[in-house]
Amino acid sequence: MAGHSGRWWFPVAVCALFLLAAGPSRGEEAKLAISGYDPVAYFTDGKPIPGQSQIEYAWHDARWRFSSAAHRDLFARDPDRYAPQYDGYCAMGVSLETEAHKDAVDPQAWVIVNGKLYLAYNRHWLEVFSENIAENIARADGNWPSVKEQPVSYDGYPNNARAAKK
Repeated sequence: MAGHSGRWWFPVAVCALFLLAAGPSRGEEAKLAISGYDPVAYFTDGKPIPGQSQIEYAWHDARWRFSSAAHRDLFARDPDRYAPQYDGYCAMGVSLETEAHKDAVDPQAWVIVNGKLYLAYNRHWLEVFSENIAENIARADGNWPSVKEQPVSYDGYPNNARAAKK
């Protein structure tokens, strides 16, 4: 130990800092899908039902909540059947001809078409989406590959357009 008595703590401190830096942080937690609503309930109960925090399933970089373990198990067996289209972002926003974008949704603004769940920013945009639903779905499906990589927008405007509207 001679010659090292004053520096014994240095390797310990470096290891401790490394472990602290490597550990998961709160900011790295996966986002909560559909504001915590149960995606299976739209199909089985015909209405949106809030999920329970103790009944979750991780899929596609998101935490999905369910109102029952049975719903969680149905989702886990076939998530593509129950998950909303466009990763749960506003279907109308994705379907826009110009400025297609990802936007937040109201879990109460929803529709199932041909066995697929679509969500919208609010009930107004759900009505607009529903007016020409087949055309809007086709356009959203075509837009989604490029929109998927965009950052999320809020207030119905893409991030760059929102700044211009203020």
